[in-house]
Amino acid sequence: MTIKDLKDCKILVTPTSFAKYNKDLAKDLEKMVGEVVYNTTGKPLKEADLLPIIEKFDGMIAGLDEITGKVIENAKNLKVIARYGAGVDRVDLEAAKKAGIYVTNTPGVNSVSVAELTIGLAIAAARNIIIADTQTKTGSWPRLSGISLCDKTFGIIGFGNIGKELAKRLSLFEMKILAYDIYFDKEFASKYNIEYAEIDDLFKNSDFISLHIPVTAKTSNIINKENIEKMKDGVILINTSRGELIDEDALYESLVNGKVRAVALDTFKKEPPDSDNKLLSLKQVIATPHMGAATDNASNEMTRISISDCLAVLKGEKPKFAVIEP
Repeated sequence: MTIKDLKDCKILVTPTSFAKYNKDLAKDLEKMVGEVVYNTTGKPLKEADLLPIIEKFDGMIAGLDEITGKVIENAKNLKVIARYGAGVDRVDLEAAKKAGIYVTNTPGVNSVSVAELTIGLAIAAARNIIIADTQTKTGSWPRLSGISLCDKTFGIIGFGNIGKELAKRLSLFEMKILAYDIYFDKEFASKYNIEYAEIDDLFKNSDFISLHIPVTAKTSNIINKENIEKMKDGVILINTSRGELIDEDALYESLVNGKVRAVALDTFKKEPPDSDNKLLSLKQVIATPHMGAATDNASNEMTRISISDCLAVLKGEKPKFAVIEP
């Protein structure tokens, strides 16, 4: 399991924003190990991309790649998958444990960045900023009416690190804030005047709804036709979590019939989405390329922690943020 000399190690680094704001971190890694190979495709690697190459590597600093059981089966030399981010839903954890591979993550470090993007997307959707920008640049001078955040109700599904950072900031907007989570932090909620709501009540009463939950058997397609029907007419939806949380066909239908006023999506079921994805054809859809964590602060911390834990395992030490221990 242990590799005594880091100079014998080969590491695959797939996140496209890795060390973007602090290149010295990447240089330090390159000096410490035998070889670092970077993902130059500009997008997460699929199973088919990883299968032919994964056997070469002792460690992997992973982005949003498809690290399936089949990939892990081919990873004969891999000792650690260090996730550059918090979510590990795209790693087959059971297969990793069986194969004796550590899986680590960087919990909490991108919470502020994702919360800030969520607020930006909510305002952009509410005030038609993207449409206004496009039309103004093409010679029009449109009179577009938006909706204010003040005095509205904002529903947060998922009251973990990101949900709390979002709620903290929204508390300054003079909004009523509802939050749902199976583990609800009452003390934090009381401090920022956040109200707990059962999920159906949150759907029913929110003018804005934002998703901040992992994908599980229970949460997959939680935004579906049935739950959309429970929502207010003209609701605005924001998803900076995972595309698998939304039934994209049901969402498209609700946007066309006007049930949903607008939606802002930083993530899709297939990334990048196909050019013929129907949602991309609608002007009331704001689409961004899964960039919630792509800020200087978050990138630096995710880079630093993922390097540290990756190297720790390769040196035979325990990583700080282990999700799976062999």
